This record gives sequence, C-alpha cells and structure tokens, in this order.
Amino acid sequence: MRRRTLLAGALAAPALAACDRGGGSGTAASGGRTTLSYGIWDVAQAPGMRKIIAAFEREHPDIAVEIQLTPWASYWTTLRTSMRGGTAPDVFWMNAVNIQLYASNGVLEPLKAHIAQDRTPVDRHPKALVELYAYGGEQYGLPKDFDTIGLWYNKALFDKAGIGYPDATWTWDDVRDAARELTDPSAQVYGIAAQMDRQSYFYPSIFAAGGQVLRDGRSGYADPETIDGLRYWTDMVDRGWSPPQSAMAEVTARNLFLSERVAMNHDLSAMASFMHGTPAIKDHGGVAVLPKGRRRATVIHGLANVVSAKSRNKEAAWRFVDFMARREAAEIQAAGGVTISSYAGTQDTWRASMPEFDLRVFIDMLDYAYPFPRSKNTAVWEDLEYLLLGAPFSGKGGIESAARTLARQMDRALDEERKAGG
Repeated sequence: MRRRTLLAGALAAPALAACDRGGGSGTAASGGRTTLSYGIWDVAQAPGMRKIIAAFEREHPDIAVEIQLTPWASYWTTLRTSMRGGTAPDVFWMNAVNIQLYASNGVLEPLKAHIAQDRTPVDRHPKALVELYAYGGEQYGLPKDFDTIGLWYNKALFDKAGIGYPDATWTWDDVRDAARELTDPSAQVYGIAAQMDRQSYFYPSIFAAGGQVLRDGRSGYADPETIDGLRYWTDMVDRGWSPPQSAMAEVTARNLFLSERVAMNHDLSAMASFMHGTPAIKDHGGVAVLPKGRRRATVIHGLANVVSAKSRNKEAAWRFVDFMARREAAEIQAAGGVTISSYAGTQDTWRASMPEFDLRVFIDMLDYAYPFPRSKNTAVWEDLEYLLLGAPFSGKGGIESAARTLARQMDRALDEERKAGG
C-alpha cells in the first residue's frame, strides 16, 4: 500500500491549468438517481469504502456512488488525463504532496461555504491535518484518516540480546545503544533500518532535532539542527547498525523488519494491518512512540476527500464528502483496521481491531505531530532530496555538504515556484 510521499507522473501546473472547465463526470441513472464516481488508489481500503458507501446510499437513496480504483503507480497520471478529457471522478482522494498544486490551478471545488452551510464538524479532525488541505484561505479537502510514525520492534530479537523494550522514556542515545547491541553480522541481522523515506525516517528526525524542512518559504536543510537530524540516521549506516540505502533498492526496510532481519524500524500506523498479518510480527512484535531527540516529534499525514471543480453533480458530491467527514463513516472505516479515522473519538475501534499491539502510541503522538511539509510543487524538491541525500544514506559520508547543496537547490526550486505565481 503506497501511501503518500512520491508524486508518480509529476503534474505540471500548465497541464492542470489547461483542463477543460466545462465537463463533468457524474451521470444521472434511470429514475433520476444521481451516480457519483469516487477515485481511490488503495485496494486494502476498498472494502471499508464500500461499507461507507452503502451507509451513505441508505441515507441518500437518490445518490449512488461507484468506486474507481486506480493503483497508486498510475493514479496521478490517470487523474490528469481524465481531467483533460472531462471524465475526472466527482470525488477523489488527495494527499498533502499534491493539494496546493491542484488547488492553485482551479480544478478542486472550494468547500468553505459548504462547510459553513451544513455545519460540517471539521473541528472534530486534527487541526494540523485540516490545515494540510487548505490553500489561499480556502478549504479544498476534508480529512478521512490520519497516520503518524512509530518505532516498531521485534521482541524476540530484543530478548535474545537481553535488552529491554523501547518505551516512552527512550531517547536517541537509547536507540543507538540498542542498535549497536542488536546488530549481528553473523546472522545478517541489523539493529535498525534507515531507509530513504521522508515521512517515516528523516522528516521526524529533523523535527526532533529542532530543525525544519521548510522555514518561511525557504529550505531548512542548511540549518545545523536539520543536519543533526539527518546525521542521526547516516551515523548508524556508517557504523553498520543499519543496512545502507543501496541494500534496500529491491528489499524495503519494512520487508526486512517483517522477515526479522531488522530489529527496529520506523513505520506508519497504516502499516499495522500488515504487521498484524505477518505471523512472526503478530506473535512478538511491538510498537512505541518515536524516541526523543532535542524534543519529541513525529509527522502527521492523512488522506482527504476532494470534489472535482468539473463535476456535473457538485451538490451530490459535496453531500458524500460531508458524510465521509462525520462520525458514522469514521466508525465504519476504523472498524476495518486498515487506517486510523481522523474523526475524534473513533480511534478506539481501530485500536481494538489489533489488540496484540499497543496502537494507542500513534494517537498519543498527535500532541507533538508536525504536518507533512509541502509547497505548491512539492515533488520538485522531493526529487532533490532523494538525489542528493542518497549517497550519505548509503554509507558514503558527506551528509553536511549534501544537506547544504540540497538547501541551495531547493531554494532555487522554491524561487521558481514563487515566480510562477506560487
């Protein structure tokens, strides 16, 4: 389940601006029933979405909703093509990487007036998450779920090494000490994994070090605190306590953890169902809050539902988005156990679906969660992150110079964004 961070088939602003504004995707079925199309990318969430749709259709018998499931790898390019052709879904999933790009090009329906009219309970969703889907003083998306990052660990490997399990008292020093003791070259087991994944690895560590990815519209990668957050990971690669990034080109850190070749791994709350579905991890896996650096930090992200500005059935589409933002839909989603519903007070259902893990930690971290960094053309500087930080994450050193080079190139990209009207 690919979640959030990469923009497959990057969408250029001119291409979006050229979209036909006169089309629409909704159709009217026989007898006057309106049929909406709903674009999603995650097959694991499809059963839960169908249950929510069934509940919505019972409450709104004049509206039918049909899921359009497109795999993540082609979701964004398919969406761009459908917008150009006037066949975009009436309602579709949006992520933080893309929201400003889509909103700034007028292809999303503004929702603020709808929210005010129907008193949609936006305040029941995490404020930081709601703000992710606002742009230019307007609200363009309503959250459906959220995820934070936790420290997953293998109890059997900890027991073998005679080390106590991670808990809320752990600091970076505790993780380093444990990673050293847990690494066993003879068994090809590493203490921890340091993968080039922004949301799960180096964004949380940057924030925990007191640094920033974006600071007042400029890059924060040249800040000493930011470099310290990156060094937390590259030092463990250099010392052999984590496999280098080059070793994870084909096998991800998650797969290494699931196969018990890594004792600790940062990962999303959304991956709990995968952990639960792996017998060894279900039997002796655990999860704790992220360790404290200079301060406590994690990253919050979540998907939102948006309405196409080209939909022929905007009122019906809004009614569906409004329903998805309320308690009934959230409780149905939470019961599926795939992701955490963002509506306050519904998370216990998700927690109870996998009692083997202390999933409360993901909810506890909301108190110090930082929003996923984004700008109008996030994908441009995200690509630079991978390009320039890859070598230090592969044990080749030079994290300081790589971070400063990234800051210069990222600032140029942000300058171009502003010149283009960002």
